[in-house]
Amino acid sequence: MLKKIRVILAIAVIGILTFGFIDLGGLLQNPVLQKIQFGPALLSLSLVTLACLIAATLLLGRVYCSVVCPLGIFQDFFNWLSKKSDKKKKYGYKEENRWLRYGVLAALIIAWLLGFTFLVGLVEPYSAYGRMADELLKPLYILGNNLFAWISEKTGSYRFFKVVLSLKSVTSLVVAILTLLVIGHISYHHGRTWCNTICPVGTILGFFSRFSLLRIRIDTDKCNHCQACGRKCKAFCIDSKNQKIDYSRCVGCFDCIDACKQNALTYGLPRKPAAPVKEDCVDESKRQFLKSGLVLAALAPQALEAKVTGKKDTRVAMSPPGSQSHRNLLQHCTACHLCVSKCPSHVLKPAGMEYGIGGIMQPVMKFDQGYCNYDCTICSQVCPNGAIRPLSVEQKHQTQPGRVVFDVTKCIVNIQHTSCGACAEHCPVQAIHMVPFQGGLTIPETTPEMCVGCGGCEFICPAHAVRIEGNTEHLTAKLPEQEQNIQTEGFDFGF
Repeated sequence: MLKKIRVILAIAVIGILTFGFIDLGGLLQNPVLQKIQFGPALLSLSLVTLACLIAATLLLGRVYCSVVCPLGIFQDFFNWLSKKSDKKKKYGYKEENRWLRYGVLAALIIAWLLGFTFLVGLVEPYSAYGRMADELLKPLYILGNNLFAWISEKTGSYRFFKVVLSLKSVTSLVVAILTLLVIGHISYHHGRTWCNTICPVGTILGFFSRFSLLRIRIDTDKCNHCQACGRKCKAFCIDSKNQKIDYSRCVGCFDCIDACKQNALTYGLPRKPAAPVKEDCVDESKRQFLKSGLVLAALAPQALEAKVTGKKDTRVAMSPPGSQSHRNLLQHCTACHLCVSKCPSHVLKPAGMEYGIGGIMQPVMKFDQGYCNYDCTICSQVCPNGAIRPLSVEQKHQTQPGRVVFDVTKCIVNIQHTSCGACAEHCPVQAIHMVPFQGGLTIPETTPEMCVGCGGCEFICPAHAVRIEGNTEHLTAKLPEQEQNIQTEGFDFGF
């Protein structure tokens, strides 16, 4: 019963989280489950969320790893496949490799302090799963959507619309494939070894779960040392011979309880010696788990690309509005790709070497497929890490992540002596305007301090004469006159 409840909750959680990444219609613009992931909460210093998750672990054990963490649920799927293919598959108890667990955690902390955030993002579970969902599952979803759109058009219905499928980043795609292969292989053959040796969240929560109040307990009087529980334990944490459990590695999957034919395993509080229990008594362990589940539910309220494309961009990279600076992005972003997946204009792309080696796969603004909507703040609303801070529309209008640069030698007005003005037409803040030129023509003139870096001019310019140069530290843009007249004072950007 406990296992069935866990499986149902886990399927619901990973379904919602996955849909958050592949959602094409923008139905989940402010997802809640993403906000309670341990890694993002830690990097964003969301103290309330961290306190709740740690309290839940002290109460329930590492149920988070089996019910809330998408990568943990993902590993359980491969573990289930392995059992289906090999009915006789057995695990067994293994000693904890404490030096490896805490050594990896220490190395990741040092890497983060030195600015190599991408190394943390490679193994942080939510970010690792997010990249797989965005790079591997979303394209499949788009293909299915486009198939339905084609069928609908043939029948005279237009309920579905086609979506352009494009490669966002070679580097990110390769990393997603490698993550799938490596973690899939380990979980298929070795259960939750990844969670208990490499995953930093597993190591941190494992420390607290040693002291959990509710836990799986062995009734030494009923246990006959058959070792069935140990053979089913994918965390290798049950020492059946000595009737001991390593609670730092137990992920609360409850496979062992189902496997025990002697009813020697229960989940709950420590029991005091009592008279023999009558056969018709209520199983308190199930009731305790249901109560605990309610508590947990309450807590849930590009170097390679240059070689492929043949292009090399030497400009300063532009980080998303709300990221405040390259440094802030580097300190907090784990490249989960939720902002990349949610960007309606497809402006955010996984970075190559734009931010340096420490910022590989973090979001960078590129205008080859579109430009940033002047009033859009979706990326700042969905970021779970604090890498992109929430912005109101008015605050975004004042934020300058980059500024316009105009190369008159490339402009077709100057070269071909023909009229254009597309860049000025697409500028929402009048940072580009047309001035008199030769022969009655007009040519662009820029006011960089007014630019908000939306990229509309760069995207539309047919001669690549206009581009956006990123600001390492985001600045405050000079508002256009029409907004200055209605601007209220005292916006706090948190810069």
